[in-house]
Amino acid sequence: MAYATHLASSLALALAMAAQPAFAQRTDDNAVTQAEDAFGKSVGDESIGIYNEHNVRGFSPVDAGNVRIEGLYFDRQAFLTDRVKDSSTIRVGISAQSYPFPAPTGIADYALRDVGEKNVTSIGLNYGSLGGWSAEVDTQIRLAGDKLGLAAGAGTYHETNVNGTTAVVSVAGATLRIKPTEDWEIIPFWSYMKLRDEENGPIIFTAGDFLPKRIKRGQFHGQKWADFSANLGNHGVVTRGTVAGVKAEFGLFRSWIDVKEDHYDLLFDVDQAGQIGRRVVYADGNNKFASTSGEFRLTKGFTEGARHHSLILSAKGRILNRRFGDSVALEILNPGLIGEQDFRPEPTIPFGNGPKTTDRVKQRTFGIGYQLKWKKRGELSLGAQQTSYRKSGFARENHWLISANGALHLSQSLVVYGGYARGLEEAPVAPNDAINRNEAPPAISTSQKDAGVRIGLTDKLTLITGVFDISKPYFNLDATDRFRQLGQQRNRGVEISLSGEIAKGLTVVAGTVFIDQQVSGAPAGAGITGKRPIGATTRHTIASVDYKVAAVEGLSLGLAMEGTSKRTANAANTLFIPTRAVFDLSARYRFAIDGAKLMLRAGANNIFNTYGFGVGGSGFYVTNGPRRFSLSLSADI
Repeated sequence: MAYATHLASSLALALAMAAQPAFAQRTDDNAVTQAEDAFGKSVGDESIGIYNEHNVRGFSPVDAGNVRIEGLYFDRQAFLTDRVKDSSTIRVGISAQSYPFPAPTGIADYALRDVGEKNVTSIGLNYGSLGGWSAEVDTQIRLAGDKLGLAAGAGTYHETNVNGTTAVVSVAGATLRIKPTEDWEIIPFWSYMKLRDEENGPIIFTAGDFLPKRIKRGQFHGQKWADFSANLGNHGVVTRGTVAGVKAEFGLFRSWIDVKEDHYDLLFDVDQAGQIGRRVVYADGNNKFASTSGEFRLTKGFTEGARHHSLILSAKGRILNRRFGDSVALEILNPGLIGEQDFRPEPTIPFGNGPKTTDRVKQRTFGIGYQLKWKKRGELSLGAQQTSYRKSGFARENHWLISANGALHLSQSLVVYGGYARGLEEAPVAPNDAINRNEAPPAISTSQKDAGVRIGLTDKLTLITGVFDISKPYFNLDATDRFRQLGQQRNRGVEISLSGEIAKGLTVVAGTVFIDQQVSGAPAGAGITGKRPIGATTRHTIASVDYKVAAVEGLSLGLAMEGTSKRTANAANTLFIPTRAVFDLSARYRFAIDGAKLMLRAGANNIFNTYGFGVGGSGFYVTNGPRRFSLSLSADI
């Protein structure tokens, strides 16, 4: 949904302290050394990989509804804070083999925070060169030995983001770990986020097939009153255990966003000199998106010599309610030039209290799966799901979703794998520049085929190479600016991951995806638009290394690179954003004072101050971040 997409980008700005590990209680955390592959790993506030929860093989697992908590189905509407989330992992390719019901867009799987082996209270402080700062406190307490434990925390963030906008964010969360018996565990959790006074930066639409002129980055060019404010929450419970040889898992979750006010600052028909043809700020508010979701799963396993068989029964579902609409268009007269501060008085037009559009989705899915794990030989996973989907204003849909995955262990260090999956996923929601903004089409049918090989180059270094082929309906703006299905999109590619220790103290995570994104059907088939979607690249590469300096105990140095090929910048495929690579540096120093563990970290992002643009699916432009620095101190007491 458009608000969720906007919120995700807002939170990415408000909380994105890239290479700034202010989250405490984890002074030993390191995404590079903890990643099992280069396909996507997040630990605390550090992320690494060619994919993330908003982009896997050219699509978004979050937008598609392919999110899990502890492996169980979760319909995420609100950002899950690191006060309750320990890490997130992208399950795709060989890493999805253990899932009985994989998804075509990949799976973003969240792990909840654990209590640990001992009581610890942690404090984290962070300061960035853009003027942002944060403070956090966390605690983990073993209340009754192994039977009961609590992990809780809170934080405040006063951020100045890469586009000059500011935000004030407060978060709190808690997770209980309850073990009434050796065979059962119950994990209730609660998280809350309050986001206030986040300024919205303008987004640029050019008047022709050219990129915007360069503007100063890190300076706010929007309107001071065009804020975003919202309350967000996630709470739920996970329980799992064994009864009479049957493993039972249950998860029930509530995820919600309550948007108090929102604005979208759109700069239309910008010419090559930077003159804005038309500037409109859409004001909106009093919108809410809330979902109740969950899954109940039973697994019965038995062993036959070297083979272990598992039969899996699953029931999952969700109820999603959306309330949105009644936005007001505020025209800015004599809009001036992009990149120049042009603050206008706050208008008095009321918004957010008029008639709203309501939308409701009900979905339930029953599945049966079979898994075979044959020691030193391989594994096989088969799944069949029957899903019933109903959306307001549309007829009920029923679909059968089939999946099959397998891996063959040719030797101790050589594994080949392959799989096929069909899915029913959420369609994208109309963006803010569409005449039917926020309109949500019904769910879409998707499919995926993939295969590959994993090679253990050494005991500590692994190479994975795979191919994939994904097909989904393609949505974008038509000639009348209505957001609708325009054809079919097919993404095919090759993905490569290298991860592990290449020498003592030197760890590397490197990956590349070569991808061919093609759109077929009208209007692409009629030559009205090109055959590649806006924003498509043919290559995305990441590489990160972490080096533990042997001569200085506790010191490690990091270097990271992210690069992309040229990016399609318009619907006609006649304009491209040039190839770009960005480099980051970091240094960590771990030490102890009176038994307390501390970590001091310095980071520098985009060290060569590389300039470039990003492009949205409907053709708008934003700049990348400038060179910036950070310093953080974490302490575990």
